[in-house]
Amino acid sequence: MDYLNKFFETVFQPATPTPENRALSDLSKHLEQRFYDDFELTDAVRPGLDLSIKPTQGYRHDVYIDPDSKCRVPVIMASASKEILFSVFMQLIQRLGQTVDIVLETSHQHQTNGHIDLYREQMDMPVLSSVLWEYEDLLLNDGCTGIAVLNPRTPQEVQFDEHKLLIMYGSPLEPFEHVLEKNGIYCNEDIRFITEAEHVHSSSDQLYRHFQNLQTELGLDRPEKDRAAY
Repeated sequence: MDYLNKFFETVFQPATPTPENRALSDLSKHLEQRFYDDFELTDAVRPGLDLSIKPTQGYRHDVYIDPDSKCRVPVIMASASKEILFSVFMQLIQRLGQTVDIVLETSHQHQTNGHIDLYREQMDMPVLSSVLWEYEDLLLNDGCTGIAVLNPRTPQEVQFDEHKLLIMYGSPLEPFEHVLEKNGIYCNEDIRFITEAEHVHSSSDQLYRHFQNLQTELGLDRPEKDRAAY
């Protein structure tokens, strides 16, 4: 995000600093910050300027209640530092079996509060894994792209959302917990995530083009109904 600094340096050069320009400078520095202690953010999202929630690594348990059936589904939500994040996601989806369904999530050029889902059934895990590794940079750093991999026969799901959180649904959850803790991501039921306060998403035209390429490679051309972002 060096373009922010260049923008501020080029456009705002007052002879005497003003409160407005000091605020813009503070915002630029905040958006450039990648590390909070030993936790590294991806380029996809930044916490709000007030930093009411400081990014940290860990996971907690939760419950998702289906709005139609009222069924309660066990959930794990986790955050991980950038250097291990994608590897952990790839390890988690291996727990879903050899044939899975895919939901690619996009809020590119989407004007409503939510995103569009593109769905494909029955993809072989080795093929999916190969494609996802090829698009690691997009999936890590685009704040308008998310993906969910699911096994409807179990049923279980692993979601790597636009905020770069890892969300696991279904039962049993113990295999997912084992993967998280093996990678140094430990349970903290008091942890709060970047989605629970103001935050900023980041994307670009180039990332959108990469998203379109990924969509084609995965054969994802059937949109599902819009759904609210987590």
